[in-house]
Amino acid sequence: MKSLYEIGSRIYQTTFRMAIPVMPYRQPERLYNEGELVDVLKRKGISSVLCITDEGLVKAGIVEKVIGPLRDAGIKVAVFDKTVANPTIRNCREARIMYYDSGAQAIIGLGGGSSMDCAKGTGAIIARERKDLKDMRGVLKVLMPTPLLIAVPTTAGTGSETTLAAVITDEKTHFKYAINDFCLIPSYALLDAKLTVSLPKSLTATTGMDALTHAVEAFIGRSTTRETRSQSLQAVRLIYENIKEAYDHGDNLKARENMLDAAYLAGCAFTVSYVGYVHAIAHSLGGQYGIPHGLANAVILPYVLKGYGEVIYPKLKVLAIAARVADEGDSEEVAAKKFIASIEELNASMGIPNKLKGIKDEDIPMLAKRAANEGNPLYPVPVFMTAKELERFYFEIKE
Repeated sequence: MKSLYEIGSRIYQTTFRMAIPVMPYRQPERLYNEGELVDVLKRKGISSVLCITDEGLVKAGIVEKVIGPLRDAGIKVAVFDKTVANPTIRNCREARIMYYDSGAQAIIGLGGGSSMDCAKGTGAIIARERKDLKDMRGVLKVLMPTPLLIAVPTTAGTGSETTLAAVITDEKTHFKYAINDFCLIPSYALLDAKLTVSLPKSLTATTGMDALTHAVEAFIGRSTTRETRSQSLQAVRLIYENIKEAYDHGDNLKARENMLDAAYLAGCAFTVSYVGYVHAIAHSLGGQYGIPHGLANAVILPYVLKGYGEVIYPKLKVLAIAARVADEGDSEEVAAKKFIASIEELNASMGIPNKLKGIKDEDIPMLAKRAANEGNPLYPVPVFMTAKELERFYFEIKE
């Protein structure tokens, strides 16, 4: 028998699904080189920008590849490079100070999901100067225009360049939460495959599987549209065709371009159709232990798909056919199990473990409660689960 908690969550999700056609979703305009970025800034009369990134990308010379052409064009660039793997409230506050001190008129989030989320969080507290970032947790709590946001992904996975979400960690409580608002969708996404060529193999693998998780969770949820289903299927096909090539031959620009397109499509899909318990569990682990998000998603994904059971077999068969790991003649159960097995095989082929280190038994009830609070009622998951039911996954994935 369904609980009032589940019934209320489903009513909430149904309301959002019915409102999709009238909600102000948009997709960032895609740019493909730094020259196009210069043109955009010049056209908008922007002479000073804040670039939010991390120290590793500065040291690797990747940041200079983007901001060098801007400076050559006479655009002033201030660089905030203190973003951590799970960006914090403190990161956003410090970046906001630099934004004002430098006289910036726009924000560039350059890096993986962490840098782009930090850029969004910074934009949010600039837009709402009198509101604390933690008070914007949830849906539609910003409601004011941010400075112009430009996302420059250096990984092909997070999809943060397309989304309305910023995932921020409270460094005091280790609680990781999402801020969701349409004003956080970047106006532009610079998809330059050359910026991803030097990405380490391990990050190529985990960020690519992150993109796969976005596409899969968006597709199997209960709030899909014709467009998001199409985007998810395109993303799955591109990932299965290119992730191993990008992993094995990092200098293959075509494979890198295809992975960037896949991440963008998957990001567009889950921005509208949301994700599910894989992400909720991964966020709890990232906040508590600092486990990288892409790694957590890659490990958790097959466990949660198995946990949903036969309810998702029909949709997994469609995904399996798109991935070319099953045939039309396969039964839904056979095709679904082939798809889950293929995810496990992809992980293994790229050195991604099937368990995660560091999870403490005594933390699991708290972690599961955080995951349930994130997922319910927001995520239109195919099978509703309580915090107690989610605990099983932590025990399954812990080493």
